[in-house]
This record gives sequence, C-alpha cells and structure tokens, in this order.
Amino acid sequence: MELFGFSIEMIYLYGLIIGGCLTLIYILLSDILEGIFEVLSETFFNPTLILSFITIFSACGYLFEIMTGVHSWMILIISGLLAFLFVTLLNIFVLIPLSSAEESNTYAMEDLQGRIGKVITSIPSDGFGEVLISGNSGNIAKSAISLDNRPIEADSEILIIEIKDGVLHVTPYESSSFNV
Repeated sequence: MELFGFSIEMIYLYGLIIGGCLTLIYILLSDILEGIFEVLSETFFNPTLILSFITIFSACGYLFEIMTGVHSWMILIISGLLAFLFVTLLNIFVLIPLSSAEESNTYAMEDLQGRIGKVITSIPSDGFGEVLISGNSGNIAKSAISLDNRPIEADSEILIIEIKDGVLHVTPYESSSFNV
C-alpha cells in the first residue's frame, strides 16, 4: 500500500525515527520545554505521552507491516490500540507516580519545631551557639539562642521551641526516665 507516493513501511519507519529523535531531544531539554508547554500541559497535552504514542505506534506499524501479511488498515488499527494501551500504562504506572513523588529531601524550618538536638557549640546567655539535629535524611547544624537566656553547655540535649529569622530558640531538654 502507498500513501503520498511512499510505501506505508517507509512512513512508519520515518515516524519511528522522527518520534524517537524528538523523544531524545525532549528528554535532554525537558526542563526548558516544560516551561514552554506549561500552559498546554494543563489541557491534557503532555509531550511525553504524545511522543511515546507516535514512537510506539510507528514501531508497531513498521514491525507488523514487515513481519505479517495482514492488511494495512488492520495494522493501523492494531498499532493504534497497542500504542494507546502502552501509553496509558506508562502514564498510570510511571508518570503519575513520578509526578507525585517527593522531589527532594529538603525540610521546612517549621518542621524543626519540637525536635530534640545536641549542642555542638556552647550557647551563652546572651549570644549564639550551634546545635545539631539528627534525622532520617541526615544531620542539620543550625544557629541557636537560649530561649530563657540561660547558658547551655556543649554536648547538652536541647528542645527546639521556636524559630525566628532562621535562628532556633532552644531550651535545655530534660528527658524523663522512669525506672521500674
């Protein structure tokens, strides 16, 4: 079968090559292109899905044309259905979970409130010291000041009460231990 003076196999092959190249370019420049397509992505236009559909559709069509003797219209329908199925699975099982995944292990200053840390640089009664807060994502060292203007020695445990202007306001932490 011919279309526009080209055999249908060549059209599928050109679609595969162009779709693959555009997908590679989109992967390399995705941050820039997402800014351009931001307006369109809100209206179900996702370049990743469209380029994936073109590539899978063209690959299936080309392979079926070469390997089977099925009529070209039937191959067109089967390729379209397979591409739609694979792109839907790609979207549901890969793209949606990736978009909702946490992007980094950063923290908000408000998250530090109520946590317990250790003084690494003594906190004088009217000055600044440094505390270390340990967590699952690593250790955080922050400037600290005593909440009630009492000096706090190094290696003491502290409780973070509040955060003002990026400085932790802390008080000594007395852990209650119950001996049975």
